[in-house]
Amino acid sequence: MQNPSSKLTRRSFLKVSTLAGGGMMLSFSWLAGCKPKTEEVLGTPKEWFRMNGYIRIGDNGLITIMSPNPEGGQNIKTSMPMIVAEELDADWKKVVVEQAPLDTDNFTRQFIGGSQAIRVGWTPLRTAGATARILLVQAAAQSWDVPITQIKTENGYLIHEASKKKAHYGELASLAASLPIPEEVALKDPTEFKLIGTSKKNVDVPKIITGKPLFGIDYKKEGMKIAMIIHPPAFGLKLKSFDASKAKGMPGIIDIFQIKSLQDDYKRTFFDTVQFTDLIAVVGNSTWEVMNAKKAVEADYAPLEPYEEKRDMFGREGTRTVPGGLESSDSQVLKMLEASKNATIQRKDGDPAAAFSRASKIIERTYTAPFLVHNCMEPMNFFADVDGDKVYCAGPLQKPELTEQALSTRLGIPIENIEIEMTRLGGGYGRRSYAHWLIEAAVISQKASAPIKLIYSREDDMTGGIYRSRYQITYKAALDENNELIGIHINGGGLPENPLHPNRFPAGAVANYLVEGWEVPSNITTGSFRAPRSNFNASAEQFFLDEVAEVAGKDPIEFRLELLRRAKENPVGETNDYDPDRYIGVLELVKSKSNWGAQENGIYRGVSAYFCHNSYTAQVLDLKQVNGELKVHKVVNAVDCGIVVNPDAARNLCEGAVVDGIGTALFGEQTFNQGEPKNKNFDTYRMIRMKEAPAIIETYFVENGIDPTGLGEPAYPPVFAALANALYPATGKRFYDQPYGPRISS
Repeated sequence: MQNPSSKLTRRSFLKVSTLAGGGMMLSFSWLAGCKPKTEEVLGTPKEWFRMNGYIRIGDNGLITIMSPNPEGGQNIKTSMPMIVAEELDADWKKVVVEQAPLDTDNFTRQFIGGSQAIRVGWTPLRTAGATARILLVQAAAQSWDVPITQIKTENGYLIHEASKKKAHYGELASLAASLPIPEEVALKDPTEFKLIGTSKKNVDVPKIITGKPLFGIDYKKEGMKIAMIIHPPAFGLKLKSFDASKAKGMPGIIDIFQIKSLQDDYKRTFFDTVQFTDLIAVVGNSTWEVMNAKKAVEADYAPLEPYEEKRDMFGREGTRTVPGGLESSDSQVLKMLEASKNATIQRKDGDPAAAFSRASKIIERTYTAPFLVHNCMEPMNFFADVDGDKVYCAGPLQKPELTEQALSTRLGIPIENIEIEMTRLGGGYGRRSYAHWLIEAAVISQKASAPIKLIYSREDDMTGGIYRSRYQITYKAALDENNELIGIHINGGGLPENPLHPNRFPAGAVANYLVEGWEVPSNITTGSFRAPRSNFNASAEQFFLDEVAEVAGKDPIEFRLELLRRAKENPVGETNDYDPDRYIGVLELVKSKSNWGAQENGIYRGVSAYFCHNSYTAQVLDLKQVNGELKVHKVVNAVDCGIVVNPDAARNLCEGAVVDGIGTALFGEQTFNQGEPKNKNFDTYRMIRMKEAPAIIETYFVENGIDPTGLGEPAYPPVFAALANALYPATGKRFYDQPYGPRISS
């Protein structure tokens, strides 16, 4: 790999300023230019809270790096600073990491989503560290009157071996800050990395295990009141009227009133998804008092009439028609079957109809998956204090910049008067992208003229929407007389979202290929769920490929490799969005590490492989009988996500994805009766138990030197099919409908 370099100017994302009292502060705005600006930071590192992605070097050699993206368990608050420290040649023991507030003046993409934090930040973070290092080297050369080429850096020190001079970074930080920024800096070759590729503990662990305030649910402020909301009990209903006379007289209750979180004429952006905007707010002194008062409020609801929402989907403006009515799960099935008959072609290669007409064998299977609830362990919550034309908010959310824009519009307060402090997320993976509860908290605060902490009960969250869509895909495969795959037809859709990725594998590997998609409108709100759409596509695709391999008389891994070699050597079409070589790499690695083909007695194996979020994952899952019950014994992950910054953190992500995926595949399901969600808490919404998690999870990474790609989501989608493919030899049955658990039991 060539040693990269990055050209910098004062209008690029790097700038340097001198700190009061001596020291150096280097700030960088991600993928965007920023105006030259001098920051004065006084006192100890605890006072260095104003930032623009700052690297701060104090005169004692301490380095503070403020992490701009929200931390939700993906460990970027550790891994991102590691990238900076690597190029800086810093002593990791002297690095302090702090969470930054939302700062739209100096950052872009300050959010969680798409497994993109490390991928997008890779070059800017490295360049920031490398630029700070070269400035320090120049300062040492100037101070010691020696050639710059004779200065080396190591572990936070500047060293001139000939004169035996040595100084920690803090001693020369002030001088370094006064030097002009170089137009070009060389970045390390990956073979020179000392910190990247080593495992470092999560910087938040001491706070987590000692119970220090860290999450939004921990936030407290003097004079703060507690609020909770009441929304309609069913999708397809809206608030008509309510009687709070009994509830207002209950202990600790301050007020009960109606709010409107989003105005009807508001042009909603991508993450402004929420069905219930007319709500009842209950305000009191404590959570328990407010929860009790909620039960005493009597509300009447009216049917929701069809309406249109104005939408701005990242510049694509339009309207979305929201149907009325009270939907039930049984009627949704019929609507989806009907919609599948009127699908739209999304990709067509060759002549699929001719391939199926001459086929010797045709395999056709339909796969379904239900609505899913995120069920973050930390309930939805947010603190808001609206004081005149000033707003301060604190809590867990994934897309703070986008939510801030919606909040500004709703309150009629300029964005520059709004401050959002990001706390650690107690779970997210899409649910906290749709932070309508922040807006609700602020509207309540504005109306109550008091600082408010809004808390959702588990029932509020589980029945309030933003579910994973309900999906259905039918796969058809055509085999010729030699059992060669000559055609594939995919017909898939969802309620309300079409999940298909028409240009993903096995597109490009089959000469005759047809993909058709459809959607069914619904008033049940849905949104991003860990590995959106891929979480179902992978299960259907990889389960189906196993069945085709069986009919063709081929080993499941060899069958996939055969198709991928076709896509590599003689690709069909020009829009295939995957790299066959990287796909092949993870399959060959998992085959080797799982000892595929040397199966033990009593072990039932399934394989799966999938590409999403720029990365590749292959998995082999082993089931075995334990006390008469099937248990997931072992899962082997083979992952190609490019350079791994922090191996322990990367393995944790993969292990969590495996456990999460197995639990969802076995138990995850939300159903509806006349618009009302059936499952309202964990007594009926089944989650995986600790005893049901795999006894062993092994994770291996492909070492190819490629710049990092995504990892928060890629290990999640394939485990659904790995489990399904293992269940087939274990039970003698194929399970086409999720969740599998109830069907295994029956």
